[in-house]
Amino acid sequence: MVETFERQENGFHKQEAKKFEKINTSIYNSSDKASLHVAREIAELIRDKAAKGEYAVLGLATGSSPTTVYDYLVRFHKEEGLSFENVVTFNLDEYYPMGPDNLQSYVRFMNEHLFDHIDIDPKNVNIPDGGLDLDKIKAYCNDYEAKIRTFGGLDIQLLGIGRTGHIGFNEPGSSINSRTRLIRLDKVTRLDAASDFFGDENVPSRAITMGVGTIMEAKKVFLIAWGEGKARVIQEAVEGEVKASLPASFLQNHPNCEFIVDAAAAGELTRAKTPWLVEECQWTEKLITKATIWLANKLDKAILKLTNEDYNEYGMSSLIAEFGSAEEINLKVFNHLQRTITGWPGGKPKVDDSTRPERAKPYPKTSLIFSPHPDDDVISMGGTLLRLVDQGHDVHVAYQTSGNIAVFDDEVLKFLDFTREVIDNEAANQKLSETIIKVKENIKNKKPGEVDPPEIQRYKALIRKGEAKSACRYCGVEEKNIHFLNLPFYETGVVRKKPLGEEDVQIIYDLLSKNKPHQIFAAGDLSDPHGTHRVCLEAIFRAIHRLRDEGARWLKDTYVWLYRGAWQEWDVFEIEMAVPIGPKDLLRKRKAIFKHQSQKDEAMFPGHDKREFWQRAEDRNHDTAAQYNRLGLAEYEAIEAFVRWKF
Repeated sequence: MVETFERQENGFHKQEAKKFEKINTSIYNSSDKASLHVAREIAELIRDKAAKGEYAVLGLATGSSPTTVYDYLVRFHKEEGLSFENVVTFNLDEYYPMGPDNLQSYVRFMNEHLFDHIDIDPKNVNIPDGGLDLDKIKAYCNDYEAKIRTFGGLDIQLLGIGRTGHIGFNEPGSSINSRTRLIRLDKVTRLDAASDFFGDENVPSRAITMGVGTIMEAKKVFLIAWGEGKARVIQEAVEGEVKASLPASFLQNHPNCEFIVDAAAAGELTRAKTPWLVEECQWTEKLITKATIWLANKLDKAILKLTNEDYNEYGMSSLIAEFGSAEEINLKVFNHLQRTITGWPGGKPKVDDSTRPERAKPYPKTSLIFSPHPDDDVISMGGTLLRLVDQGHDVHVAYQTSGNIAVFDDEVLKFLDFTREVIDNEAANQKLSETIIKVKENIKNKKPGEVDPPEIQRYKALIRKGEAKSACRYCGVEEKNIHFLNLPFYETGVVRKKPLGEEDVQIIYDLLSKNKPHQIFAAGDLSDPHGTHRVCLEAIFRAIHRLRDEGARWLKDTYVWLYRGAWQEWDVFEIEMAVPIGPKDLLRKRKAIFKHQSQKDEAMFPGHDKREFWQRAEDRNHDTAAQYNRLGLAEYEAIEAFVRWKF
């Protein structure tokens, strides 16, 4: 994968590199490898305790971060005979009020991801009870604490971390001595949970959580975090001051705590972001580019204006010593950035392509754009898509999921009412009227966060499909080149998806085999808060690896370009193809996004950013162009950025 995702250790285990870190932090190239490490630690504890005839007492977490850890534990049980008969578990938290069978219940989450698949005694499973009467909660919380002490305390506590720095549901302001209790959820936490509840208005305002003091008494603590979205809070917790406004920072005082993060979540740590400030570096081309851009931004200078003194003052004297002069380094990096810029994302025919990001031949190319949701294509790379069509390439768009859960109920009713108005067949109209009455009744009786019936899910999928086709028509994509894949992992009707399966990969494999594209564009946006982009990308990678292993000869001539979605953009030092977008094409891109009317004005899952998707896209594209300009390159209206995945 690209270097961002497979950043090598480069001496990361050296103590000097960790000098700013106040918590033992291990960085892994992928969340899967990191999860495997944690699962093995837990399995080793269970086996050691079993050999001694003792209980292994585990504190467990929910959320997207630990699910792969649980997948591995289930695999160890089924394939290696790991028994959980000697295991006692205590979960960190639960929403209040919340019944155990509710869709968003952590009881249900733990059963689905772990307990239903192992041999643990149900009497040894402890999860805070979100269904208690309010006047019984305090006594219940005291009993929860007492039960943990009865088993000798927690041997291992597994934690995630929230955007507010919360651990469990210990929000900012929690005391280091706090115990299991009922708390009020922070606004940011509720907003982050909105997708699970189909709107932040449906998220409970309170929760029962294990206290910071309880967590601090665990013999071993693992805090795990994946993705760029966690990078800033990880840096603050690991390198910042201990403060109640960031509860995770209390873990600096724990005698046996380890943060387990992937390279993306480690991105803001000093040793990852600016390693030249903490140790001698091996100056690769990528690191030279990163360091030079960082220095230029730090000093608010164009790259070609940097001096030897600038490099020396900011810890890069070894770079000057190795390459001779600032001028030589500056020119090297400037030329590299200049060569990333192209107005021909499909390659410019009949020109020297030796310094261009894309090949001149063949022309025209078959370009296949994968879009995780039905609007990611135009939001993320709409300008490039338009350019590919305008320049005569055979452009295909493949929508990997239906996006049906992101449609409001009113949209369904609007389309059904419209259909009833245009149908002049009395029998059909009568049947439609009955459907509308049934749908309205279902919507009226639906509880907050409840799954839509299959029929309504289908209607919502059709709405997104119609919008995607409209956007493609506007962009000039032929209807025969529009592919709706509806990958099975997604079609659950809820935010929580099924694991990626063989059927998902086969669908991608078949499409690639049929079209044999010269270019593949895919969403490399790992900050997507719902994880759909990550799964969609993994499906593409698996299909490509299978084709490669089978010796698909056409694949040798295929370039794979990764774009980012609405949540994040590539850092400039990572960009390998920068496509300038002029004012006219930026307006065309906006109009293409507007075709997705169900997502206009107010999206179902906007995340913490209140801007509409078209505004985020334009602001991001403007900012990328401004960054290039500040570094001394040409001034453009906007730029869309890509990184090439060399498989």
